[in-house]
Amino acid sequence: MHAMTESTESELRGAQRRTVLKGGKIAFNGGRSTIDCAVRNLSGKGAKLQVASVVGIPEMFELLLPNTLRQPCRVVWRKPKEIGVVFIGTPSV
Repeated sequence: MHAMTESTESELRGAQRRTVLKGGKIAFNGGRSTIDCAVRNLSGKGAKLQVASVVGIPEMFELLLPNTLRQPCRVVWRKPKEIGVVFIGTPSV
């Protein structure tokens, strides 16, 4: 685990993210396990998620947002209560 500054994160992402505050869920184990999260910023390529703790969150999972499809994600960075993800593949239903 390594920490990055906000400016470093901005330089590494491929798309400008917009600030949002949406409730969502991190789903894994075939959807049998979920963790609540808040989406803090979002782009077409990834997001920053706020969680109570990053402990137990796998490297790959699906992000579930209200009124949207399930978006497969891969973790690219972690802090104690935040994770940065990149969207992979195409959203599923």
